[in-house]
Amino acid sequence: MSRQHARPAAQTQRRLDPCRESCWLCDTRLWVAYHRRRKVMTLEGLIELVLPVRRCPNRACDLYRVSVRPEEEGHYALPHGEFGLDVIALVGQLRFAEHRSVPEIHTALQTRGVRIAPRSVLEQLRRYEELVALRVADPERLRPLLTAQGRVILALDGLQPDVGHEVLWVLRDCLSGEILLARSLLGGTADDLVPLLSEVREALPVPIAGVISDGQHAIRHAVARALPGVPHQLCQFHYLREAARPIFEADRHAKTQLKKRVRGVRPIERALETRADPEAEAIRGYCLAVRSALTDDGRPPLGAAGLQLHERLSAITASIDEVAVKRGACRAS
Repeated sequence: MSRQHARPAAQTQRRLDPCRESCWLCDTRLWVAYHRRRKVMTLEGLIELVLPVRRCPNRACDLYRVSVRPEEEGHYALPHGEFGLDVIALVGQLRFAEHRSVPEIHTALQTRGVRIAPRSVLEQLRRYEELVALRVADPERLRPLLTAQGRVILALDGLQPDVGHEVLWVLRDCLSGEILLARSLLGGTADDLVPLLSEVREALPVPIAGVISDGQHAIRHAVARALPGVPHQLCQFHYLREAARPIFEADRHAKTQLKKRVRGVRPIERALETRADPEAEAIRGYCLAVRSALTDDGRPPLGAAGLQLHERLSAITASIDEVAVKRGACRAS
């Protein structure tokens, strides 16, 4: 849907000039060919940028009629973008650090005076993800870090959101925790993975000392073909998860039985809706603690959800018993 209302007048106007006034090749003074005006929505408000565009007038120069825009323009916004980098950074923070939904992000931006449509929030979120991906995969940033540690322990895994969708393959260094390569592929065969492993091996400034992955046969064959002689180990997490599967099943059954014993919290909360005394507030706090304990599934196999639920319910029961004892002592006195 196109814009239905004209943009308001810019609150601030800033003129940006190129850093160089002469041509890089022939040293001829650059002429101002025209001025470009651009409006950018930032957290400070709508800003109008006045951009003098220069060109080399020397016909014999290879840069003849090549437009030179102010370098400072990239400090405010991406090329052809309507929103500033500060808006994009705030959208990313609200989404990934505070886990807010798109409507909540839209409301937060409007509260700060940023006029933006819900569809544009999604666009800025995609721009944020692209900038983060570029930053993470920057070889100039990774080179000194990997050189200092002298080797790489490569971890390889594929993430598929649903059956039939593309698989996102992520190659990460276990020592530094940095992502070396992330790419979506239609398949996960050995022929698909060999080019990824070869690309990472050629780009690294240090050798690959080992590879860690799950037990898929395609990954095993790809590592053997692309990285001959490099030790390949089964991921300890996958190994532990398979070994702890019987314990996990028993723990899940125990959690189901515990949940049956603490059902009925919601009716208690409804019975207290009309009360505002301290006793009602304390009971609401206990009900909230029970519901919070029920919704925490843990992280198996290292975090057993059934055991965690038992510990939390035991703590809640102990607290209630302690309150009952103190209350009885107060009545007796």
